[in-house]
Amino acid sequence: MKQFGIDISADDIIDTLSFFDSWEDRYRYIIDLGKELPPMDESLQTEAHEVKGCQSLVWLCYELQDSKLNFQAQSNAHIVRGLLAVVLAAYNGKSPQDALAFDIEEYFNQLNLIKHLSPSRGNGLRAMVKRIQQIAQANC
Repeated sequence: MKQFGIDISADDIIDTLSFFDSWEDRYRYIIDLGKELPPMDESLQTEAHEVKGCQSLVWLCYELQDSKLNFQAQSNAHIVRGLLAVVLAAYNGKSPQDALAFDIEEYFNQLNLIKHLSPSRGNGLRAMVKRIQQIAQANC
């Protein structure tokens, strides 16, 4: 299984999405990315790891290994798992300082993503990012 942020980078996702003409194809690709997320042990899918502010159930946990953030994430919705993959490609395997320095808004702009999501999905995406940034800040 490929590791987001290591084997699949934010630049890889930007490049691949640029090949698709329609948003239907882009959504399909994002959903396929979600299928590549490593499974998260059910014992970690607890309220303590739940990301608040998402319409779907989303869990996010991390380990700090060799000064790098390594995230695990899961959702009960296919598209949300894909969005998690997009976000993890940007943050996974980075130091907390690099994670905080990453320009997530520019990344989303390059993906042309936010305007194609429903308001509730957009809010959920921002909640995932906020949680990752809080984790990075706490580990600086």
